[in-house]
Amino acid sequence: MNLPSITSAVEAIAKEAGAFLRLQQSTFSQERVSLKSLNALVSDVDENAERLLVERLSELLPQAGFLTEEETTKQDLEKEWIWIIDPLDGTTNFVHGLPIYSVSIALKHRDELVVGVVYEVGMDECFSAYSGGGARLNGQSIQVTETDTLENSLLATGFPYYDFEHMDGFQNTLATFYKSTRGLRRIGTAAVDLAYTACGRFDGYFEYGLSPWDVAAGIVLVREAGGIISDFRGGPEPIVSKSILATNKRLYPSVLRVVRKNMGNA
Repeated sequence: MNLPSITSAVEAIAKEAGAFLRLQQSTFSQERVSLKSLNALVSDVDENAERLLVERLSELLPQAGFLTEEETTKQDLEKEWIWIIDPLDGTTNFVHGLPIYSVSIALKHRDELVVGVVYEVGMDECFSAYSGGGARLNGQSIQVTETDTLENSLLATGFPYYDFEHMDGFQNTLATFYKSTRGLRRIGTAAVDLAYTACGRFDGYFEYGLSPWDVAAGIVLVREAGGIISDFRGGPEPIVSKSILATNKRLYPSVLRVVRKNMGNA
């Protein structure tokens, strides 16, 4: 499989979906929104963008299966190659007119994530990476930061919106970081949080209650940008565990220590 060629094609597909989303937001109305579950918004825009992605990606790699957020196609997880896609990460931002939302596309080969593309629509920024090829932003190489102390770090997170079981631990984690870092940011799309960590805008990112399509592409970006990914216990499978910690290798022990102490069971 020619991963550089595949990645280039996925970038173009992500941008096509992004152009569709940008056009739709300009005329979007709240009447098009429905609830999948508590605070989990969806609209016809999500579903139509996903159909577009499935069609284009099927043409690119006919033998691949799909794992998608909106389930507009058969979820075939037995294939050797699997696309993991979120057609609109940051739906709540989108429906409220905020310009921070993204298209997230990852390709998994057996048990390994090998391609990741996150297109941040509002800023027209395309983050991409493939195994062994490094990470890029609009074609330019990117790397994680070299920050090695919490006091010099800027971290990102996402607030719980349906899983409130670990709220005490989460609040304790925030309280520790309030006092020991330069600040915390919450922008509302996990895919972009990971992309911004990969390119050094954030020194680290942590969140729980996520799904594979939220993080798969971003995991490839951070790893190829020289960072480290784990769950809140330090394990290597954040997709399976539903918690994720991403940072550079120097800062990782300090961030993990705080997160594991307060939220190691998330």
